[in-house]
Amino acid sequence: MSRKDTVNSLFMRKAEPTVASPAVSKSPERVRTGAISAMGTSLQEMSEGARSAARLQEQLASGNVVIEIEPSAISDSSVGDRIPIDVDPGFDELVSSIQQYGQQVPVLVRPQADHAGRYEIAYGRRRLRAAAKLSLKVRAVVQALSDEDLVIAQGKENLDRQDLSFIEKALFALRLEDAGYKRETIIAALSTDKSDLSRYIAVARSLPSEIIQAIGPAPKAGRSRWMALADTLPSSRKKLDSAIGEPKFATLPSDERFAKALAAAVPQKKKAASGEQWKNAKGQKAAKIERLGKTTRLTFDERVVPEFAAFVTTRLEELHAEFEKTRNG
Repeated sequence: MSRKDTVNSLFMRKAEPTVASPAVSKSPERVRTGAISAMGTSLQEMSEGARSAARLQEQLASGNVVIEIEPSAISDSSVGDRIPIDVDPGFDELVSSIQQYGQQVPVLVRPQADHAGRYEIAYGRRRLRAAAKLSLKVRAVVQALSDEDLVIAQGKENLDRQDLSFIEKALFALRLEDAGYKRETIIAALSTDKSDLSRYIAVARSLPSEIIQAIGPAPKAGRSRWMALADTLPSSRKKLDSAIGEPKFATLPSDERFAKALAAAVPQKKKAASGEQWKNAKGQKAAKIERLGKTTRLTFDERVVPEFAAFVTTRLEELHAEFEKTRNG
């Protein structure tokens, strides 16, 4: 007989008619009844505990319960979406806010299938970092998420906050594609369309990772400027390496680093020289005078005034003497 059958039989067995017995014979029966009663209470408590645990699991799975978790028990997402920066004033403000008012908004995590008691974060990385810095448990909603749901939730958080720069979105898209996610999932994660997604991935793939990391998120540099930088490669690679290798480069704010890198990569257009035309008595364009900085160039059209340039050349000393005399009064 199984343990379950044995337990059930204790409660379901009908009492059999018995002959009256002396008082002493009832003592063993009273002991047995007490044991059964205690076992019944214990089983009832176990059953209620099991039901409570089941309800908790259902609530956790549905995301209706906020629990507290040690930050060390939560792993980062396998696909990063941010470029690390040395100075983040916004993060310092978040730490101060949580320290003063507590964590108002929970993070979203999913259980790690291959590691009991550990979780993977979907969104709320900065809150998780802040809690860890303050040595606090992090308030979290636990939900069973597929890989696709995880990255879509991750992308949605960034879109709601609107603080991912163009290049961070581009890198996120590239990493998702390289991780094997379908384009439909990436489009949902970034709330974009096919053409924009193609541009994101094309730009991120054309720029070396070390250059992106050296520049940083550059929040003010939009798509057109990053595409302009990407278009200079590979011919500008040496110039870019030289620019980001300068000692002062890393100390600049990210947007200034981008501007410096772009200036190094894009060939500077020479300033157009201001020009004048000299016409002869017949109204023909006989000479061109161009001024560029401290340099002036006089060009004669030999087809219009043949040999005139040679004539002027022989008169330079005389002309200069006349000029000095006029200037000195």
